[in-house]
Amino acid sequence: MDSYRPNEPGRTDVAHIGKSVIIKGELSGSEDVYLDGEVEGSIQLHDHSLTIGPNGHIRANINAKEIVIHGKVDGNVTGSQRVELRKSAILVGDIATQRILIEDGAFFKGGIDIGKEQTSRQNRQNLSQNSTATPVTTPSSSPLPTTPASSTRG
Repeated sequence: MDSYRPNEPGRTDVAHIGKSVIIKGELSGSEDVYLDGEVEGSIQLHDHSLTIGPNGHIRANINAKEIVIHGKVDGNVTGSQRVELRKSAILVGDIATQRILIEDGAFFKGGIDIGKEQTSRQNRQNLSQNSTATPVTTPSSSPLPTTPASSTRG
């Protein structure tokens, strides 16, 4: 289990859910989670990391900042920053993330949507909203006649 490092410097507290725990419903929280049990439902850890241990068996859609999978997941996975499939991982479902790592030996069946960093996207939207825009009309959508503009010289 090379990615589970609870004493790593700069790391927040990690909730550890053991292999004998079974959760049916929604799992959500505001801390990092190491999950080695079973979950059926949904997992929402928007600003935190989720590590699924080698005994973990998840039948749920997952949404977290960073997701590391060692066990089995049946469901779609959304990692806002990063998703890692370790060599023992089995994932059947789609992945949406900015960065992905799939180790040799991991099993994956689904699609991958790799997006750009959201802050950059938001910055571009803010810039385009703050800049002066000139509306562009095409002849098919314009109610005005489509005659060429003439310039007058004085």
